[in-house]
Amino acid sequence: MSEIRPQRGLDDIRPYVPGKPIEEVQREYGLQDVVKLASNENPLGPSPKALAALEKTLREVHLYPDGQGYYLRQAIADHLGVTLEQVIIGNGADGVIVQTCLAYLDDGDEVIVGRSSFPVYDIYTHVMRAQLVKVPLKEYRLDLEGMAEAITERTKIVFVCNPNNPTGTIVTQGEVESFMAEVPEHILVIFDEAYYEFVDSPEYPDTLRYVREGRRNVMVMRTFSKIYGLAGLRLGYAVAHSDTLAPLWRVKEPFAVNRLAQIAGIAALEDEEFVRRSVEANREGRRYLYRQFERLGLFYVESHTNFVLVRIGPEAREVAERLLRRGVIVRPCTGYDLPEFLRITVGSPDQNARLIDALEEALAEVR
Repeated sequence: MSEIRPQRGLDDIRPYVPGKPIEEVQREYGLQDVVKLASNENPLGPSPKALAALEKTLREVHLYPDGQGYYLRQAIADHLGVTLEQVIIGNGADGVIVQTCLAYLDDGDEVIVGRSSFPVYDIYTHVMRAQLVKVPLKEYRLDLEGMAEAITERTKIVFVCNPNNPTGTIVTQGEVESFMAEVPEHILVIFDEAYYEFVDSPEYPDTLRYVREGRRNVMVMRTFSKIYGLAGLRLGYAVAHSDTLAPLWRVKEPFAVNRLAQIAGIAALEDEEFVRRSVEANREGRRYLYRQFERLGLFYVESHTNFVLVRIGPEAREVAERLLRRGVIVRPCTGYDLPEFLRITVGSPDQNARLIDALEEALAEVR
């Protein structure tokens, strides 16, 4: 019997596996009270201004959204000091990654990424039959010098995840300037800044200035999923020269960003108080986790995000499983080529305390 053949190369793709949903853990382990610290969601919930806007809009869900996202794009442009034409929105930042790969990658092109970085880059590089070039990290940071050295005549895109997921580290303004001086103008550099709102380092680079200055080979991607607490609505965006975005518009789904997401995004951008509270709560929670990891004798990577990468050792996956049995979901990092580590979201004070209690018990059982 003949079979319908899928696209060539799909067997080589390792699917992205998100953190387990709370509902799945409840079913699987017979638990009621489950804490999810695997997907870097905001423990304060969504922006209150976004919630209020959503309540007013629910009765309009029978209407299609604005396929161009005019008002949201204008709000983003005003917020960032760029123009409407320099903004495109997507179904999460993931959606923008997909659009970019569809628009730019051909068979045999090369895409440069950090070895331990966001795996969605890998998936859609393979989908487009392009070649992935992975550059090892240096001390858990992206090695921009090494990435520049990896450029060949076949290089089409370089993804710079900053802060990097899952390590939480950043590359600095000086490092970015040196890197950009080495990158030919026909290679697209994508700065994925999903967690930039959490960064308080004065060395964090202003990558949007390249767009404002008219450089055509720079794209900056951001999301509403993290600081604004809108992960369930799937809303992300990219900022780049209008000519650079033009191919993305050609492959964009007609209504990729739903009506509720657009309304919530506009309101969230105005909620500066919520952003301030989220940043402060995250800073305090992160400090608490640092102290507890030190008490437990665990190595961790200092983070500029709302998660912390902590080394458990060869038993990391077993510890993650034992945490699940106690109703705490964390992220094993085998898929990031960091098999001895767990990535743990900074939760609320109660969630963080519960994590540490469960972690202490799990470690005692496996050691």
